[in-house]
Amino acid sequence: MRVAALADIHGNLPALEAVLRDVEREKPDLIVFCGDVASGPMPAETIDLLQTIRGARFVRGNADRGLVDEFDGKPSESPGPFADWCAKQINRKQREFLASFESTVRIDSVDGVGRVLFCHAVPSNDIDVMTTETSQQRMREILAGVDADLVVCGHTHMQFDRVVDRVRVVNAGSVGMTYGEPGACWAMLGPRVQFRRTDYDREAAAERIRAKDWSSAESFARDNVINVPSVDEAMQFMRAQEAKQAHARR
Repeated sequence: MRVAALADIHGNLPALEAVLRDVEREKPDLIVFCGDVASGPMPAETIDLLQTIRGARFVRGNADRGLVDEFDGKPSESPGPFADWCAKQINRKQREFLASFESTVRIDSVDGVGRVLFCHAVPSNDIDVMTTETSQQRMREILAGVDADLVVCGHTHMQFDRVVDRVRVVNAGSVGMTYGEPGACWAMLGPRVQFRRTDYDREAAAERIRAKDWSSAESFARDNVINVPSVDEAMQFMRAQEAKQAHARR
């Protein structure tokens, strides 16, 4: 079996459309989405496209959970970006689709890779941060009890590949809000792990986003499509998040 792993679309429909064209050329047996699919400029349209993908499986991200909570009028500990506006754009059927996502997805045999566990942030929850800088001790805590050869995650929007004892951990990157270099990031699994970056017409995508009746449309187009945060900027934010989470665990 060969699997395409996509994460963190964040309602960037043009990026998703471009990636799916590349995925179609790969002809994977399965597509797994690792969460945070809709919270962004085109939430309803993005969900509509995802619902047409036959056989795909979906992991719940913190922004997916937060969007459902916002739609339901419930407080959320981690609402994700733009939840209030996005919740007003989706309908009940689209809300039910988001609510149907799994906490993790397990595939027992991926060609050349073995047993794979797909999660959003970490195997046990959808909010904790792990990056290339996360300590080995903390990674061992995160992976305790994981019975898999490979863990695939998203959440931090940056691709990485590291090994912790017997478990390999990769981040598929972000389709819709990538950091470091513009484009749309994802991964192919089988017979090896391959990181992919799909370029797309970002100027045209920005125009589509700016046409939305959304107060953040211009900033999203400027800061997440035409330009993107640098790795240094992203890592500074992630370090702060890790420190905050470590303090909360004490």
